[in-house]
Amino acid sequence: MRLRLLKLVCCFGIALGLWGRFSTCPIAGAAAETWDRLGTCPTPPTPETKALSFLQREVPAWKTNNGCFSCHNNGDAARALYAALRKGIAVPANTLAETNAWLSAPLRWDENKGDPGFSDKKLANLQFAAALAAAIEAKQINETTALQQAARKLLPNQSTDGSWAIDAAGTVGSPATWGTPLATWMAVGVLRQAKLNDAQAALAKAERWLSQIKANNIMNAATLVWAFSDGTNKAKREEGLQWLRRAQTREGGWGPYADAPPECFDTALALLALQAVRQQSGVVGMIQRGRAYLIAQQNKDGSWPATTRPAGGDSYAQMMSTTGWATLALLETQE
Repeated sequence: MRLRLLKLVCCFGIALGLWGRFSTCPIAGAAAETWDRLGTCPTPPTPETKALSFLQREVPAWKTNNGCFSCHNNGDAARALYAALRKGIAVPANTLAETNAWLSAPLRWDENKGDPGFSDKKLANLQFAAALAAAIEAKQINETTALQQAARKLLPNQSTDGSWAIDAAGTVGSPATWGTPLATWMAVGVLRQAKLNDAQAALAKAERWLSQIKANNIMNAATLVWAFSDGTNKAKREEGLQWLRRAQTREGGWGPYADAPPECFDTALALLALQAVRQQSGVVGMIQRGRAYLIAQQNKDGSWPATTRPAGGDSYAQMMSTTGWATLALLETQE
């Protein structure tokens, strides 16, 4: 009996050894090599960590390869990395070193030659100012004077109606160019954080303009929810929220219009707005479905397909900005 039991134990041990030697880890790449060495399969990367790994490679690469700074890499994409740092997620110091130095010097921004396809100075000032504000929140830059300089660069670009007009009137903004409603809301955020005494009139005009837009597309609806999430205009917040409720697709995402197929940027924007009012009835479920859609669309390298206007275009700039917005949305809605 003891001999039989000993044989069974030996056979079981050999089987385990063979399984560990010849079975394969379901994770590819470097993680699979760890499996081969140790016989243990590491935890798969999350959508957020995949996205951050991609951005850590791409954000500094633009300056290295092109000799300038861009709205899509050093603006939208960098803001996602700053959000990760703000949440305590490690990002290698050299990833943002050049971006930090650039954002800290707003008086030099006009010297930038920029991406020829996205070189509008008004947009660039706004993108870099928003990234600078995010860097300060993440404690990567300690330059309140720089933020005030950046905020003052925005003031001359405000339209007489109170908005920051980006893109043609009546068009829905894109990931890299934002559009007027989102640009105006982002400008408000910079001005509030800068706490400029001489910007109070500009802020009041912008807030009045935001209260007058109609929730008839994703940009307007998400901006209304985001801008008035503090309850200062509950009617407009509810108008935007009801549009988002109606427009969420069966796939879980949102498109630019209520009857349009879902897009990654539009979904990210909706998620960021909904996160600000997640205590409202049914919103958590909307966020979960939106996250599932975004995660399903993520590319293997951690990026997302570019949202373009019209849909189906191919643009590195829009891909980087789409990835920045999508990463930011997943980070902010992560439970």
